[in-house]
Amino acid sequence: MLRRALPIALFMVFAATVATAQRIETALVAGGCFWCVESDFRRVEGVTDVQVGFAGGRVENPSYEQVVRGGTGHLEVALISYDAERISYSQILHLFMRSIDPLDAGGQFCDRGEAYTTAIFATPDQRAAAQSAIDAASTDLGQPVATPVRDIAPFYPADDYHQGYPFSSELVLTRFGPLTRSAAYGRYRQACGRDARVQAVWGDDAPFINH
Repeated sequence: MLRRALPIALFMVFAATVATAQRIETALVAGGCFWCVESDFRRVEGVTDVQVGFAGGRVENPSYEQVVRGGTGHLEVALISYDAERISYSQILHLFMRSIDPLDAGGQFCDRGEAYTTAIFATPDQRAAAQSAIDAASTDLGQPVATPVRDIAPFYPADDYHQGYPFSSELVLTRFGPLTRSAAYGRYRQACGRDARVQAVWGDDAPFINH
């Protein structure tokens, strides 16, 4: 019994060591369609999770329909969880600013209106880094950017249907017929012109564009 138990015990110690080595922190950002931010950042080494939802408005626990209809004050946001031992908050924001069109104050790409505007929601400890990310983007582009730093706000997760949509193999009915959600998302992203505009703004500095 002892010979069998010893490897399990060692494995448990190893697993605990790995778990404690992680330092999970979060970044709350609004970059237009929250699926696009989720799709981009799930590809980043050191990111452990991305949840989509809403923040910055006046209504508690709003529905997706309420937010996109307007009047709640909420923005579509992504809550990015990351291992701070592998990637820093500043690095997350550097990537974020170069994955959006920060010159557009009226929405993002084909998605227009307040719910699709951009922002970085920062805690007091994060505010300096957030402002530095915006200042760096402005310097690189040679003009002021429209993305503001906003005070951290409650995050309201979207419903299960909207979580992980770009990666889902479940079918959805579209104007092209039945498609997986991931395929439907790909059609939307291309038609919305997101990647084309990001590349036009950022060129080779756009981190999520396949050059």
